[in-house]
Amino acid sequence: MTMIRRTIQPVLERLAGQYPVVTLTGPRQSGKTTLVRAAFPNHDYVSLEDPDQREFAGTDPRGFLGQFAGNVVLDEAQRVPDLFSYIQTSVDRDDSGGRYILSGSQNFLLMRTVSQSLAGRAAILHLLPFSLCELQARSSVAPAQIGIRVPKPAAFGGRLAEVLFRGFYPRIHDKGLPPRRWLSDYYRTYVERDVRELLSVGDLEAFGRFIRLCGGRNGQLLNLSGLANDCGVTHTTARRWLSVLEASFLVLLLRPHHRNFNKRLVRSPKLYFLDTGLLCYLLGIRSPEALEAHASRGAVFESFVVSELSKHYAHRGEEPRLFFWRDHTGHEVDLLIDRGDAIVPVEIKSGQTMADDFLDGIRYYRQLGADQSSPAALVYGGDRSFRRSGVVVYSWADL
Repeated sequence: MTMIRRTIQPVLERLAGQYPVVTLTGPRQSGKTTLVRAAFPNHDYVSLEDPDQREFAGTDPRGFLGQFAGNVVLDEAQRVPDLFSYIQTSVDRDDSGGRYILSGSQNFLLMRTVSQSLAGRAAILHLLPFSLCELQARSSVAPAQIGIRVPKPAAFGGRLAEVLFRGFYPRIHDKGLPPRRWLSDYYRTYVERDVRELLSVGDLEAFGRFIRLCGGRNGQLLNLSGLANDCGVTHTTARRWLSVLEASFLVLLLRPHHRNFNKRLVRSPKLYFLDTGLLCYLLGIRSPEALEAHASRGAVFESFVVSELSKHYAHRGEEPRLFFWRDHTGHEVDLLIDRGDAIVPVEIKSGQTMADDFLDGIRYYRQLGADQSSPAALVYGGDRSFRRSGVVVYSWADL
């Protein structure tokens, strides 16, 4: 199968011409190794997952780095944290661009080590699983254009439920693997390996229960105390576990926006999983047909939209500026995109047929003082994009 080109690749290559160190993080199996080897074919490559290489780097870091005559890719670099101080010394002597490309899946460990040793010397990028536009081999919708112009229809033959059920991890698509089988193995590997290393969790069953309970709360306001009680752990433990899920790029906490129009607003974030296939697995959904009839179908679709917009930012090397808005009377806008010069309200509806009341949240938000002519968007489960009542309506397939 031809390699699917990643949106982030030109950003990665450009930064490698500007910084001596470029760090690429992301969840396991998001395609980091494939990407760095494709982007830097002339670099030496070493995986520190290899026990021999890891021992060499740990016991003789100067000798390990000295074996490379030119530039090098160090995969799973967080496995040897002491190496970073020697990389710092190396780039202080020679700070030419792209000397070290570091990749790793344990974002918490990798970022902590980079910030301690390589601050100011390293560019940092995040690679998430495939976006829909990458699977379609088209350019992504620029976040700055959301709600401004109606996109051209995407030539895509997939059915929405099938796309959501399969999810976006590259290996499922590259190898044509059954998603539920692969995601089951992925989940067990993550819990049994990564969580042990990051948290030293003794009760893996409790942590697994915690992840599944998070799946059941996808798209809801986060009640950490209730989550902890239902799981049978302390509030502090639940907060620590959730921070690891977030640092591992499995979940995203969508924060409320501060703009209040003199209204009392909720302060809790909303919890979303970043891959709909993994979410369907955690919810026990066994087929696309089961998803279509499932009570969580709308929440899974919300996760899809939040995740796609997050990828649009991350794969451009930008920080996502995504929020939600809800007041204490229950009025809500699913997403706000804070562009700096404008705040774009975005509603998310899984229905396949556009209904006028889909726009009620945007109408209410605008009545509170937002510019009536400012950009606004709605993403729905239908197959046609158009403009209605001053709002750009996106088909899920055109996002």
